[in-house]
Amino acid sequence: MTMSDTSGASSLSARPDRSMVWRQQGLWVMNAPGVLPVATFMLVLVLWEVGCRVFAIPSFVLPSPSRIVGGFDAVSLARWIEHVWATLRVALIGYFLSIAISLPIAIVLARSEILSRAIYPILVVVQATPVVAVAPVIIVALGSGDLPRVVITCLITFFPLVVSTTTGLMATPPELIELSRSLRAPVIREITQIRLPFAVPYIFSALKISVTLAVIGAVVAEFVAADKGIGYFIQFSTSMFQVQQAWAGLVVLVLISLILFQVVTAVQRIWFPWSLPAGRK
Repeated sequence: MTMSDTSGASSLSARPDRSMVWRQQGLWVMNAPGVLPVATFMLVLVLWEVGCRVFAIPSFVLPSPSRIVGGFDAVSLARWIEHVWATLRVALIGYFLSIAISLPIAIVLARSEILSRAIYPILVVVQATPVVAVAPVIIVALGSGDLPRVVITCLITFFPLVVSTTTGLMATPPELIELSRSLRAPVIREITQIRLPFAVPYIFSALKISVTLAVIGAVVAEFVAADKGIGYFIQFSTSMFQVQQAWAGLVVLVLISLILFQVVTAVQRIWFPWSLPAGRK
């Protein structure tokens, strides 16, 4: 073998394999944040549209995505803003109120075993009671307006917050609690500086679940008694056989829930990055 043959072979072996480069670039694109969920969502939309057209599914049974877009156009932007704000207002008020209620209850349950045995069964009974069945009674008792809808939202959202926060507070290593008590640290410092930091991951897990449940609670209340809101809009549209508009309202609800979920996730990532799993910071 000549010198030129040797140099040519070495130069060819030094060149990167194009298929390997393309494969690595494809993996990089697929691993980019948000690419895979968006691609999956677009694939579902395409299959949905094709299925509705191929099988000639009636629009009153399952409208295609293109017809749902037409449902958006049939309603003015001012009406959409009015309905979205009505639902969002009730959901957020009920959500933050449930946070304010659940945190003290969780602290009490975590610190006192006797009170935990007394209160926890009541919380389970409240959670086991179908809110849809109780909603008309709450509406009659509290009258019209936002108050009964906020109460219904609280009933749906506060239980996961109480359970997860209590679990997080009780996950504190016992030796740290014994150390704080041996140093005669005040109870408030034990809770805020020892127990709560360990409970933050549990609390945010519950916050993410509850923020979507808050939207559900607001919609359930609007189904029972309301004159505005996305739940009212969906119920009114179905009663008028405007299925495309009802599906458009459902899409809006999904978008609201996704946005609120991402907001809570962003708050955790920005202010409490240490509470995230190692691979998701």
